[in-house]
Amino acid sequence: MLAVTIIVVSITVVMNVVILVGDIIRAKPVVANSREVGVADQWLPTLAILKGAGAAGLIVGLVGLPLIGALAAFGLSLFYLGALIAHLRARVFHVIAFPALFFVFALTSLALFVGAT
Repeated sequence: MLAVTIIVVSITVVMNVVILVGDIIRAKPVVANSREVGVADQWLPTLAILKGAGAAGLIVGLVGLPLIGALAAFGLSLFYLGALIAHLRARVFHVIAFPALFFVFALTSLALFVGAT
């Protein structure tokens, strides 16, 4: 596996673990952003589980099952596309760079895994 794949996917994993921890501990910026785009507080644990599943799938992909990694990256790409749409619908543009960055890393991870299979 190429070093660039390992680096990009590892960064994607770390980003998702950090934000899922923010969801779990209900960090003020995470809760404020969720509320601003219309996501109810009770959804944060579910969203954290989805991010964690995606991160775990990326790790599995790195350790030898690239198809699982590709599927995880695809799921995270859809997840963050949904986040971007939520930001656009709510007209919350001041923090849209965050879901955009997560989307780009998930999509890049997907492309790298697909290229590796």
